[in-house]
Amino acid sequence: MSTYHFCLASRRFLLEEEPFAEVLKERTRNYHEREKEIDFWLVEQPAFLEAPEFAEVKTKCPQPAVAIISTDPKFITWLRLRLEYVITGQFEAPSASIPEPLKSLATV
Repeated sequence: MSTYHFCLASRRFLLEEEPFAEVLKERTRNYHEREKEIDFWLVEQPAFLEAPEFAEVKTKCPQPAVAIISTDPKFITWLRLRLEYVITGQFEAPSASIPEPLKSLATV
């Protein structure tokens, strides 16, 4: 089982109102320059929100939702400090209610 950290927001806020694509491009470029493996993914309508333990989180986030999921908690903390109107948290996967997220994620 692995721990994944997330930053969750409405799709409209994160992808239309914020210049977030530039943040991801810069982060990706930085990883390539340092020859570091990408450890974050942009996921629209993340499946983990359907798990019973995230019912309250789902109701707090305007839909449709978008999540940045990472294995690096420092990156998610940095996103929370940089962005407004986001929800952060973590989950363990795979579990009984959350499948392995990396099998279905598209790399940014």
